[in-house]
Amino acid sequence: MKRYEALASDIEASIRNGTLKTGDRLPSVRHTGSSRGVSASTVFQAYYLLEARGLVRARDRSGYYVAGGGLRDAPPETTLTSRPAEGPRALDVSDQVFDILEASMSRQVVPFGSAFPSPLLFPLARLGQFMAASAKSLDPWRTVDDLTPGSAALRRQIALRYLADGLPVPAEEIVVTNGALEALNLCLSAVTRPGDAVIVESPTFYAALQALERMGLRAIEVPTHPGEGIDLDALAQAIAAHQPTACWLMTTFQNPLGSLMPDAKKKALVELLARHELPLIEDDVYAELYFGERRPPPAKAFDTQGLVLHCSSFSKSLAPGYRIGWASAGRFARKVARQKLTTTLSTSVPAQLALADYLEKGGFDKHLRKLRQTLAMQQATFAQAVGHYFPAGTRATRPLGGYFLWVELPPQVNALEIHRLALERGISVAPGPIFSATRAFANCLRLNYGHAWDTHSEQALQTLGRLVAEAS
Repeated sequence: MKRYEALASDIEASIRNGTLKTGDRLPSVRHTGSSRGVSASTVFQAYYLLEARGLVRARDRSGYYVAGGGLRDAPPETTLTSRPAEGPRALDVSDQVFDILEASMSRQVVPFGSAFPSPLLFPLARLGQFMAASAKSLDPWRTVDDLTPGSAALRRQIALRYLADGLPVPAEEIVVTNGALEALNLCLSAVTRPGDAVIVESPTFYAALQALERMGLRAIEVPTHPGEGIDLDALAQAIAAHQPTACWLMTTFQNPLGSLMPDAKKKALVELLARHELPLIEDDVYAELYFGERRPPPAKAFDTQGLVLHCSSFSKSLAPGYRIGWASAGRFARKVARQKLTTTLSTSVPAQLALADYLEKGGFDKHLRKLRQTLAMQQATFAQAVGHYFPAGTRATRPLGGYFLWVELPPQVNALEIHRLALERGISVAPGPIFSATRAFANCLRLNYGHAWDTHSEQALQTLGRLVAEAS
């Protein structure tokens, strides 16, 4: 446990046992730092974490106070590393994934199973103004300039965001894509051939399994911890035993677990893969949605060999529906650009120019601060409601960013049956088996807390908890 996590844990215990009561002011940052022998930065991180959990609230120019509202206990944390079957295996998951996702695609369904946060969280009206302006003033030659790699203006803005995080990524290395999923698929096709084996986490994002299945690749599932990500010892053993061609991992706020690999572990991961000349396709679409003091660096930050193909997008942080993503593919950038040229050729020019203009005007970071605060508060409320409405034996992750909870139900509960029963009542969930090549995690759900918490959603979660209790 890091120092700020230990400090947050001590304060949380004091709140839970009543030593600190609703409305009490927490000690000042200076006083806490002095008494605990830690830096002000450590204290701030602890307070940010407590705020993300809904236990404290900041007041302008006044400090931090214990939150009111009748706090409930969140469920115990999921801490067990997964134990997938060893070895490469062919995939047959797409039909089940499509059936489950298609059944949930309705505005009338409570979207706990959705892969997207609420579109109401994004400045779509403001973006629309930039889109209208970019379309109205579009130079006809811009439709052919930089056709495949993308808008030079947008690639420059993306490169500047890398630079702000300490990553000197040249704009020439960036290929703009139709969302992150195209970037990931282009990278995968650039470094593999049909029949190859690819390392994935367990559980993993179902779209990764679908991509492997479509390209005739095999999956090697590696044990993964719900808090700190993939097990590096198990990864090393899998590499030695099965000689994979690539890895597809999410090192920051992994979908579905929400896990965050510590910086040192990311560095060790990159060093391990470099020793084997093994490319890493890094899916990093949630990194802007952190609840702490700073954005976690991607694994690419530790790459000195050009082996990390970093993929992200604006879909989860700014512009859902615009389908603007990118790949910064290191030594494979030219191959990825050629893959793009022979598949979709280009990405919407007006959308690229609109986002470039928006990023240049400086509104992105202000929007992100508000978005992170909203998601952090919704996570705390949602987790406490799960603890209140779900039966004993339920466990859940406590992510430090993103908008997913991974909920482990009592062992006898069938998540696919819960999905069916919930859908009959107008509630969607994402059952655990769709995140596994072997349909494991039969008693797990991924729940989305990225939509507004109101009476309707609370009643839906209460109904879901009752269904789980009846199945226990």
